Amino acid sequence: MSPERIREPLVERSVYRVERMDCAAEESLVRSALEPMAAVRSVEADLGARRVTVYHDGDAEAIERAIGRLDLGSSLLSTEPVAEEEAGAGRSLQVGTLRVVLALNALFFVVEAASGVFARSMGLIADSLDMLADAGVYALSLAVVYGTAATKRRVARWSGYGQLALAALGLFEVLRRAFGTAAAPDDATMIVVAVLALGANVVTLRLLARARSGEAHMRASVIFTSNDVLVNLGVIVAGVLVALTGSGVPDLLVGAVVFVLVARGAARILALAS
Repeated sequence: MSPERIREPLVERSVYRVERMDCAAEESLVRSALEPMAAVRSVEADLGARRVTVYHDGDAEAIERAIGRLDLGSSLLSTEPVAEEEAGAGRSLQVGTLRVVLALNALFFVVEAASGVFARSMGLIADSLDMLADAGVYALSLAVVYGTAATKRRVARWSGYGQLALAALGLFEVLRRAFGTAAAPDDATMIVVAVLALGANVVTLRLLARARSGEAHMRASVIFTSNDVLVNLGVIVAGVLVALTGSGVPDLLVGAVVFVLVARGAARILALAS
């Protein structure tokens, strides 16, 4: 009998449905819980389908316990043996994509922050902080790929503290402006920059979806609308309302909501780091 006939697969592929994994923060939680495990070869996530595929060397029960502790509504769909070379498929594509979306989010953080200061818009400033938070998530994902578990926890901890501090400062500024006499923001700048940021987020989501597939024949799927896109749309609507009313209140409301969302994301990252 030839060696090919008797060779046993060395790797297992387990597919999980993760019901509440619907944005980058939840994906980062799943990856950071699984990737440092010794038995895990690689992790692929699909936000649209809310599925996580884990390539591992046995120890399926420990993996299921780890993903279950995240309390994201996970359930095991299938486990099957695969050829060893499949375990690393798509990793280089994922790393390259993470680098691109990290650079894109960092760029728009700078653009939106500068535009927010120029236009006196708390919505744009808050949106820029949301971009910075996303950049932190992608940087954390790269740190998990290349670094140790200790490196991952250290990066996550400082990222979480930084985001919490910025969110607190942002909320303080919203309150200061709400009780002050600040002029209404520049609505045209708000709308134009938010539309550009919306385009950047759509490109990011498409790149991530393509990288997660790892297949030549990628299934057509509807990309789940992320919080980032909703934030961009919120800033656009606030800009329109500012233009119609001449009041800065819609801008302040959107800014406050986004700062709260960023603070919640930071709290999740700190919980992960612990």
